[in-house]
Amino acid sequence: MNTDASIDRSALAERARQIAEAGRDLGARDWTPATSSNFSMRLDASHAAVTISGRDKGNLGIDDIMVVDLDGNAIGTTARPSAETALHTQIYRRFPAAGAVLHTHSRTQTVASRLFAPAGVVRFEGWELQKAISGFTTHDSVLDVPVFANTQDMAVLVREVDAWIDSGKSLHGYLIDGHGIYTWGRDMQETKRHLEAFEFLLGCELDLKRLRGH
Repeated sequence: MNTDASIDRSALAERARQIAEAGRDLGARDWTPATSSNFSMRLDASHAAVTISGRDKGNLGIDDIMVVDLDGNAIGTTARPSAETALHTQIYRRFPAAGAVLHTHSRTQTVASRLFAPAGVVRFEGWELQKAISGFTTHDSVLDVPVFANTQDMAVLVREVDAWIDSGKSLHGYLIDGHGIYTWGRDMQETKRHLEAFEFLLGCELDLKRLRGH
């Protein structure tokens, strides 16, 4: 077990409170069925607070949150972090401004991930709510959300996400086939806004598919 006396315990408690509050909100929306989903917040330049594996995300307490370094190693506990912690720490490494990451499994997100998996991307164009994503100021823009193949090997997914970023493409969130969505922001408030916007936009795209009969 790694230890780090430099961890700011008051900052950790505040991050844990915000994560637990988000979990209750998202759980009430049925976006975190069973013990699925995982949440995190940046703690400092080298650490993040993340949900412990297997916990009910709609009923989180402070003791359900642990600290990892940005390589995903547990700090100060023998608890096991969420299985997909590597995807969280990747975001903190690649996007220094990112302060929170949310991964959920709503029905809309999961169905959309299967529907758009063959194309490898969901392209949003012309929707006013694209402006809810930081950096987008008009509906007259293109917002791509990639869909990556599902795998239990997190190293494979990390490489796929890195390849997308390294190609120079914009990335504000992504889907995993048959799984759910990842998105992030500067803080928990912005991240929740992004998540809500993507949920709405994906629902609109699914409705259009149904109404158009394809």
